[in-house]
Amino acid sequence: MSDSPQPYRVLARKYRPRNFRELIGQDAMVQTLGNAIRRGRLAHAFLMTGVRGVGKTSTARLIAKALNCIGEDGQGGPTIDPCGVCEPCRAIAEGRHIDVVEMDAASHTGVDDVREIIEAVRYAAVSARYKIYIIDEVHMLSKNAFNALLKTLEEPPAHVKFLFATTEVNKVPVTVLSRCQRFDLRRIPAELLATHFAHVVQAEQVAAEEDALALIAQAAEGSARDGLSILDQAIAHAEMGEGAPMVTAAQVREMLGLSDRAAVRRLLGLVLEGDTAALLSAVREQYALGVEPLALMRGLLELVHAVTLVKAGRDIANPGQSAEEREALAEWASEMGFAPLHRLWQLLLKGHEEVASAAFPIEACEMALLRVMHAASMPDPGEIARMLREGSLDAIPANGAVPASPASGAASLPKDVKAVVDLLWEQKKGRLADFLHDCVRVVRFYPPEIELQLTQDWSEGDFCRTLGMELQKATGSAWQVRRSEGSAAPSLLEQQQESQARERAGIFDTPVVKAVLAAFPEADLDRTEPWSAER
Repeated sequence: MSDSPQPYRVLARKYRPRNFRELIGQDAMVQTLGNAIRRGRLAHAFLMTGVRGVGKTSTARLIAKALNCIGEDGQGGPTIDPCGVCEPCRAIAEGRHIDVVEMDAASHTGVDDVREIIEAVRYAAVSARYKIYIIDEVHMLSKNAFNALLKTLEEPPAHVKFLFATTEVNKVPVTVLSRCQRFDLRRIPAELLATHFAHVVQAEQVAAEEDALALIAQAAEGSARDGLSILDQAIAHAEMGEGAPMVTAAQVREMLGLSDRAAVRRLLGLVLEGDTAALLSAVREQYALGVEPLALMRGLLELVHAVTLVKAGRDIANPGQSAEEREALAEWASEMGFAPLHRLWQLLLKGHEEVASAAFPIEACEMALLRVMHAASMPDPGEIARMLREGSLDAIPANGAVPASPASGAASLPKDVKAVVDLLWEQKKGRLADFLHDCVRVVRFYPPEIELQLTQDWSEGDFCRTLGMELQKATGSAWQVRRSEGSAAPSLLEQQQESQARERAGIFDTPVVKAVLAAFPEADLDRTEPWSAER
């Protein structure tokens, strides 16, 4: 009769740490425990707290092994490096040691369950050095259960140790916390997780791209168990080739509904450029590829945060970051100030909240990004206060001086349409300058963005495209020039004509001119240019 095949063990169970060397990301705790064991300063109760999957229960089991290990020769004492081969070590690892009792507080919440422990601690361990009680999710115990445990917890027999684990330490009474030695297990850094996953796939005889492991490590959010579960799913999702399965970054993104980093960078660029049609098209394109709207908002938040860190001078390089991404972050950080970055963050964060709770997530995502796009180009409160003091606030919709756009942050950009005309003349673009002066009405001027209307057609192609290209050549910044509806300021020529008309009317209204016209009704005013040494 052939042996039945061994049932498959998920990676999260198969690769649980068997000793403290395999417990990744918790070096400070391991050092403290090692020192306490070597010096014989062992607490009677330990509390492990941290987010899911960082190793709280695994640490409790390792402590149980460390305290009860007798070594390969059967003569050893407590050690931070249990042998793993003696009977206590093997029995604890297999969950069958009679003196190591594990209890799930979520299903044993009452005082009767705790009373059983209190009665049992009076008796010595059967075969181990210490009788150990591991209580998982200890915060789930009832108030009466905690109260019943307090006296025993404070003065337990010398042969008893309590090991508690919880994800919500704030729910554990202070009276219990004060009786325990507390260890806060940290989130495991993504770099350590990616390295750990690389060892796992090698042991599993599976091939995986570095970017794929980096994506899984980031999605794990500091949890080794979550990461191993995602890796398990990614291996199952991988296509079988001639050799081992190959886990690719593209497959991981598709599986997790993540957006490609390059696509997120393009989205942020479109938001900053103010290109409404292209932005909506890009959002729908990502949605059609299976990317969740919430993942898009989160990707944009992470990108703005990364730009801000670069702006602050912090090195955020990681193995999964491409050269293109580093270049884009550096460029945005150099062009944008802290104020617009903070405004972008707040607007995106608000949009993330709306998308998370929306009945129509993709529509909510589109509306949130449109709001971000338009609000990001508004002056900040300090700039508005300055403009109010200077009396220039009303000039913004037309062509008055405004602060540099958050998308560029460049103080050297022309501040109004007249400055653009002068710049074009300097660049020997007289026809373009004259047309801008005579035939263009400005709806919105916010460098490097211009929304305009034409009073007549430009005979040399697309005026907006031509103007944008020439301004980019002249200033080194990318300009967004487009036609727009709505109210617009008069063209510079129309403003000039209006000014001349007001001047003419004022002259006709003077007493001297009125007297001349009364004497000579057929007379008219002839404008004569002032003399100039250049003429």
